[in-house]
Amino acid sequence: MFRPRRHPQASLSARRTEAFTDGVFAIAATLLVLGLTDQSLGSPTTDEELLRGLLSLAHPLFSFVISFLILCVMWMTHVRQFEWIVRIDAAGMWINNLRLLLVVLVPFTSSLDTVHSDLLLGRVLLPVNFFLAIVLGWLQWAWAVRSGAIADLTPEDARRLGRAGLSAVILSAAAMLSSPLLGSVGFLVFAFDGLLTRVLRGADAPTSPAGGARPAGDVEGRG
Repeated sequence: MFRPRRHPQASLSARRTEAFTDGVFAIAATLLVLGLTDQSLGSPTTDEELLRGLLSLAHPLFSFVISFLILCVMWMTHVRQFEWIVRIDAAGMWINNLRLLLVVLVPFTSSLDTVHSDLLLGRVLLPVNFFLAIVLGWLQWAWAVRSGAIADLTPEDARRLGRAGLSAVILSAAAMLSSPLLGSVGFLVFAFDGLLTRVLRGADAPTSPAGGARPAGDVEGRG
């Protein structure tokens, strides 16, 4: 059962923060498609002209797919964290809010990558955006471990899960550093996320309850 290390009035149930975060991720992922709809196909009159127009959208489509998938990775990390986080204080909420600020900027920085990939800033701002957002997600887990906001998880298991979270930080840093040359293509390093996560986490790390079930004692902790 969750036992706060500070006065109970210093923290709140994490349910509303969790729901708000889900909504922000959903909106950001939906807005990404505007970067595609803003692209012009011209005025094709034949199938060949339409095909050429669609092929010209290869880079915007790639940027959209990559940005959407990495947002999904970040959201999955959020889901796993809040399987264990049952209480949240002001510091935790502000860390989460700053991460969401960066999340809602993703459609904008993704559009810069789409339209201005020939410029250095156009190539690097999206990777920098993702790197900072992912770092804040990792810091949120570090906050949760230090503040005692985690239910039914041993300190060693909590640290092991924190090490697993470093996978996304490392890969996003690699994508950011390679972006001046590769742009959003550098995000392909996330194909190694599963392997690196297993290496950092270790073989005996706990997993979130199957089927979305909450950890034992979660009812009391979230009441």
